[in-house]
Parts: sequence; C-alpha cells; structure tokens
Amino acid sequence: MPFAIEEPEKIPAARYFDEEFYQAELEHLWPRVWQMACRLEQISEVGDWVEYSNVGKSVIVVRTKDGIKAFQNHCRHRGVPIAGGKGNEHGNCAKTGFICPFHGWRWNMDGECTFVYGRHLFSDDLLDKADLALREVRVELWAGCVFINYDKAAKSLRDCLGPMADNFEGRGIDDMRVEWWYATVLPANWKIAMEAFMESYHVMKTHPQLQRAWPAFWNAMFGNETGGIGLPTNPHLGPRENIAMMVSNFEALSDGMGGLLHSKEIEIARSLLDIPLPESNDEAIPYWMERFRAAITETLRESGEANIPDYNEIELTHPINKLEFIFPHYFLLSPYSSCSSYRIRPLGPESCMFEIWSLTHYAEGEEPAPPMEPIVLPYDSQDFPMIPRQDYANIPIQQKGLHSGLEFMRLSKDVEGLISNYQRAIDGFLAGRSQEELATAITRVTGSFDKEIADLGF
Repeated sequence: MPFAIEEPEKIPAARYFDEEFYQAELEHLWPRVWQMACRLEQISEVGDWVEYSNVGKSVIVVRTKDGIKAFQNHCRHRGVPIAGGKGNEHGNCAKTGFICPFHGWRWNMDGECTFVYGRHLFSDDLLDKADLALREVRVELWAGCVFINYDKAAKSLRDCLGPMADNFEGRGIDDMRVEWWYATVLPANWKIAMEAFMESYHVMKTHPQLQRAWPAFWNAMFGNETGGIGLPTNPHLGPRENIAMMVSNFEALSDGMGGLLHSKEIEIARSLLDIPLPESNDEAIPYWMERFRAAITETLRESGEANIPDYNEIELTHPINKLEFIFPHYFLLSPYSSCSSYRIRPLGPESCMFEIWSLTHYAEGEEPAPPMEPIVLPYDSQDFPMIPRQDYANIPIQQKGLHSGLEFMRLSKDVEGLISNYQRAIDGFLAGRSQEELATAITRVTGSFDKEIADLGF
C-alpha cells in the first residue's frame, strides 16, 4: 500500500498527487463506499432519471413505479452508455425507455431488456434475459438525496452514519429543497478540497470577517488571549453588546454562504436585538438563544413552512453539530431551518469537481423548480459566495506547495484529528479491511469537524 500513514499526526504529502496512490483509491475505495448521487427532487416523476458519474463510472438513477433504482450505465451489447454519457445529464424514460444510440437496443425503467435489433443474428446463449438486464447498483435514500454503492456486501448507509441519520431527519432535512447549486473544477486533489472543511482552525486567517464579527468566540475556541476555551462572550461587555456581536457573526455567515444561516433567520435575529435581557452574560446568552430558536419555529410555521420542527426541543432530542461529514465525499452544514451541502468528486490525482448546494424549507406549493444542473464557475470567480471564494483561494496553492519537497503534513491532534481519521479510514479500504472493520471506522469518522485523533479499530 503506497504512502501508508504510520503516525496519525503525519500525513505523507505524496498521497495528494502520486498516481499510484490515486489508482489505489479508484480500485479499492470508490467501488466500496456510499456516494451521494443526486437530489430526490431531480427525479420527482415516474420515469425521471439522472446520470451520476465519478472516477470513470456512470450510473443511471431512475424513479420507477416501485421506487428509486440505479443501474450501471452501459449497453449490455457493446458497452455504450444508454443514457447521458457526458456525466451530468437527465431526462424521462417513462414512454421510450432507454435506447442505446449505437444499435438501438432498449431497456425499460426497471432495467429489463425489451428489444434487441436483429435478434436472430445472435447465439441464444448471449441473449439470456437475466444476463441482458441492466446491472443494478445499491440505493439508499437519506437527507433528500439518493446514495449509491457498487459493493453488495457493504454495510448499509444508516449503519455507517450512526445516530446522526436520525438526528438530521428529526430536524426536517428530508423536507429541504434546493435554493441554488454551484460547481467548480479545482486544480487540487479531492482530499485537499475535503480537508479544507474538516477544521475551523483556519477561520481566523482565511475568514477574517467572521473573526472580526465575534472575536471573543473565535479567540476562545483556540485558547487565545480573551478568555478560556469555549467561552463565547467578551466578559468586559454586557449581554446586549455580546448578543449584537453574535448576530453580526450570523450575518457574516449568511452573507458568506447562504444556507449556513438563511436570510429569513437573520431577519428574526435582528428583530430580537432589543428584547429585555437578564443582567449577566451567563443568563442572558442562553435566554436569548432560546428565544431566537423559538422565534424561528413560530415565524416560519406562520409563513406556511408546516414541517419546521420545534428547534428548542430538537436541540435536546436531536443534537447535531453545525458541520457534519459523511464519508467519503459529502458535507452537511445545518444550524437551523436551512443547510449548505458540499460534494467533492476526483477528476484526477490533482483535479476535482466541487459542488455546493444551498437548501432550505419552503411553504407547500411554493417550492421552486429544482435545478437540474449546477451553475459552473471558474474557481476564482467573484460570483461565488464569500466563504467558498476564500477557501478556493487556499486550496490550489496548497496543492502546489505539496510539490515543494514537503514530506508530510503536521496535524494538530486536538482540532485537525478528522483529517487524520478520514485518511486512515481510506487506508483501511486500500488495505482490504473487513466490512465490519470499515463500518466501525466510517462511523467514527463520520460527524463533526474539529475532532481529536480517534482510534479507528485498526
């Protein structure tokens, strides 16, 4: 196994550009993991299909009369894609089925071959019905998405997610819909792009607008000069001033990322800036946050968003972290009623596709038409929201820096542990660990950023 991790705090730099390591990932990682293939609202009608492609493999995800199915996208005759073929296409096959553009063979939405042109020209043993059927790929539905897995022996998606799956569902993740969808090609290894979002240690320098908005919070997170670890307030300021800074931070998150905190939530927060407060910070901050969560629930329900949960209740019963990682290539960032999600797919050892969705709840009947393709921008485009624009400025130059003779990346055992955990889980796949071992490791890797280095069981 090339460039295996021998010390958890040291990640060999060659893992991010070596061709042999990249090929090992293609052969031993991607065929065995759950991949986010598409949003469910893209295939809302019977016959709707979407093509999902990654690492040279194409899958058709289709809504049939019996539910969602996925098939390997190749003609059983000579291998031509029977739908799409360019990596991000879509359509409806209810009337026509899937027709191979080469010789006209056909399949219905359930994957059954319904027509072979010149059938008499073939030996009978080549036209067995079961053998001509499209090869099915495993499917699970979660968080308003379709996930696929080529490995029939892999543990279920829910087994890999652990309790996080139920907690997100309790917060209404299945009812969110796409507000916008962006994509870009980054000149960097896919893991470099992933790891930029596995710790908040970079916020002070990369996202200075967040640091300026709420310095007491960000300084306290890392034990800097203004207060102890975890103290989110400035003890030299009163409750109203501290809350004003907190709302300023909310505004910076909303301006920078959309779904991180939606504009409708910002309006609610601003409306509460002048409410009466207890005199001490220790009492005032929790009191104000409780009022804020209650106001989100009440205001959005009154606006017609009937599926909005009680955010004070689910803060206790369905806790999630503000950023959750789903191994190996998907993120969800969901503070309250809205969400940002990221998906990263490798395009080569030093190139990847990075997609961002902004998701939110809508009143029934007011849901927008789902975007079927992302708005693709250059990675340095000023049209991206500020936060990804700032992150995209770092990722390509980090990729270049890894070629400068750096032997390994040095990780903080306390706040960059998720990077180590994730990379060592990849090693488990490359080393051919058992399904039980891999499922245990994935469960320990999946979850919040800013993690400590964990024991993965191997």
